[in-house]
Amino acid sequence: MLNFMMGRQATASRLTPQEAVEKAKNGEIIVVDVRDHNELAMTGKAEGAVHIPLSVLQMQANPSSPDFHPALDNSKPIAVYCASGARSSMAAQVFQSHGFAEVHNIGGLGHWQMAGGAIERV
Repeated sequence: MLNFMMGRQATASRLTPQEAVEKAKNGEIIVVDVRDHNELAMTGKAEGAVHIPLSVLQMQANPSSPDFHPALDNSKPIAVYCASGARSSMAAQVFQSHGFAEVHNIGGLGHWQMAGGAIERV
């Protein structure tokens, strides 16, 4: 079981924040912010990111759920971030459990910003 979990973690961490920023600019990846609404209000979010708080991700990442988020596409890679990388690690596992084959934990919003990613205020 531990090896299975570790395998999932490795799959969820191959893409660097710099690569995610480039792929997002080219429309090759969906960036998902899993922080709560208060965090977004204080700091903004990655430009173009889809906001799905971790608390509702289980429903909104499930393609068979009526609450499936319309901006998600399980044929495209997903890059997930939060404030530090812990919640985005959990979110990557949720996405993988719902059949998203390529999911990357790119860490926190600060990692995105340090990689040259733009921030938009909400």
